[in-house]
Amino acid sequence: MRRFDSILVANRGEIACRILRTAQKLGYKTIAIYSDPDAESPHVQLANQAIRIGPGPVAESYLVPELVIQAALESGAGAVHPGYGFLSENAAFAEACAESGLIFIGPTSDAIAIMGDKARSKRRMLEVGIPCIPGYQGADQTDSAFLNASKDMEFPIMIKAAAGGGGRGMRLINNAEQLVSSLDLARAEARSAFGSDELILEKAITTPRHVEIQIFADEFGNTIHLGERDCSVQRRHQKVIEEAPCPVMTNELRGLMGHSAIEAAKSVSYRGAGTVEFLLDESEKFYFLEMNTRLQVEHPVTESITGLDLVSLQISVAQGECLPFTQEEVRFTGHSIEARLYAEDPSKDFLPATGNIDLWAPADGLDVRIDDGITTGQEIPPFYDPMLAKIICSGPDRETARQKLVGALKQTALFGIPNNREFLIDCLERQSFIKGEVTTAFISQEFESDSFKKYKPLFEDAAIAAVIELLVDYKIYKESSLNVSNELKDWTNVGVLAARKRYQFDEIIYDLSVSVIDRKERYMVRGLDQSTEIKVHYIDGCSSLVSIEQKKREVQYCFSKRGSIHISIEGREAIYSDLIQNEGHSTRMTGEGRIVAPMHGLMLRVAVEAGELVQQGQVIAVLEAMKMHYEICSEVDGLVSEVLVSSGEQVASDQVLIEID
Repeated sequence: MRRFDSILVANRGEIACRILRTAQKLGYKTIAIYSDPDAESPHVQLANQAIRIGPGPVAESYLVPELVIQAALESGAGAVHPGYGFLSENAAFAEACAESGLIFIGPTSDAIAIMGDKARSKRRMLEVGIPCIPGYQGADQTDSAFLNASKDMEFPIMIKAAAGGGGRGMRLINNAEQLVSSLDLARAEARSAFGSDELILEKAITTPRHVEIQIFADEFGNTIHLGERDCSVQRRHQKVIEEAPCPVMTNELRGLMGHSAIEAAKSVSYRGAGTVEFLLDESEKFYFLEMNTRLQVEHPVTESITGLDLVSLQISVAQGECLPFTQEEVRFTGHSIEARLYAEDPSKDFLPATGNIDLWAPADGLDVRIDDGITTGQEIPPFYDPMLAKIICSGPDRETARQKLVGALKQTALFGIPNNREFLIDCLERQSFIKGEVTTAFISQEFESDSFKKYKPLFEDAAIAAVIELLVDYKIYKESSLNVSNELKDWTNVGVLAARKRYQFDEIIYDLSVSVIDRKERYMVRGLDQSTEIKVHYIDGCSSLVSIEQKKREVQYCFSKRGSIHISIEGREAIYSDLIQNEGHSTRMTGEGRIVAPMHGLMLRVAVEAGELVQQGQVIAVLEAMKMHYEICSEVDGLVSEVLVSSGEQVASDQVLIEID
């Protein structure tokens, strides 16, 4: 037995918070690490002790093994939990922990070295007879080697980072020319995310299900599986919605996939939690994809249907304890679905976003679980993954879980930063998802590029916003003036107060007049050719319940600035800016040769110079932000008149980078 009484969590955000809570529940002292931008983050506040390890960039903080181990030794930690991402699949880090006398809560460094490397793991799986996708995983990493290998494969082909997952370093390639031009970007992205630029090629299976098996093993040779998760809803090869069990799973298929996953783990003498990922085609043939030698983002759905705490099990196994149950004793009950809440803009190809969180008010309720690491007022920096929180809902069957998740997302407010909440609701309400007919092509098949445009409020939405804004305005005024009585609300010396609000959404303008009907919080809202009655049941710091045409509506709100209120009505979110209070509006012109940064980030490469001719669509710069690399293209044909940034420079969102005449 290897007993310890304190745990350092070598991670940040929601996963750090999730691990810290279980560790504290079990009675362990907890230590957090943080970079400068994370100094006031929730995981820092939650831990018993917190240690700074460096500035914002991951290469100077969370990805430096020496800094993490130094923090662990300084704090007196007995063990290190890596979470997922960062150093969780870094064999050298696991080995360094052991050499420093620290217990690494995860597999051995040998297992990580083999299974954490897509090339080596695939070679090992072929040795033990587990079906794999055709591809190239050779040691020769030159462009010519990849090009020669592609000649024996039919396009499309996937480029993948050998050392990690999460879509980093991954590219879908349709021809040889595209392969050559994409290798450098894939290498750079992989090196930035995982510290290794080794790549592999795989034949692209375009419309499979992505199904993974959760395994667990102890050091006594006991290896079991805890069922499967369907992770087919993905964008940019990153998972968005996961569920357990898989909608098309049969007991026979689960047995076969579970056996393969167990054999994969046994082939490297695995210990702890791990996930073996497969692609499943329509004929129920499955192919080994990779093994993640760590806890997965989507582990809560497995916890929901098994009743187990996987972090607690990880800690137990790390202390040398035997698994407390056998495969035959594992039971699956009900269904669970998880949605990942990202700081990103679906209308801009899911471009990650940075900024300030004006309001974070997650839903609560029976069978609703929120795993988060954010709080109101927090600044989201450009250095880390854009996932902010996970919303997990469970029920006795899939449809119950789905409906609960839709409701929870509609009741959740995340204001101040672009996010994918409405997109998640849309996904969950698509008929193909409701029927359980989802493959990895779901998003590309279900959504056209214009499907991601923000919702334009209806008249009734604008009417509700006008009433809420007036009531909040009055509340603020009342709190600032001791002589205002409730009896005088909505009244002047000439009778009932009628207030005017004017909102614009593109070509739609709502010119509204709001007047009180009686002292029972009923209001009449009139537009140019419409009118409606609204009753306010209650209104508090950030939420309200109203009735419009006798139908109740839940509302979340917060002020972004005077005369502008951010409101979500039954999941329909918009910023309502009163044109009467806000004079003068400016919009940034696009398509006229002024190239601006789409978000905060590091300018990796500037590919043009002043005086150079460029064509529309030509790559003129590459930006790194939130662990991804983005090609910035010219919007016009023209002559570069001025280059305002250089490689290696940090840039802000909307900063002008290049001028083109």
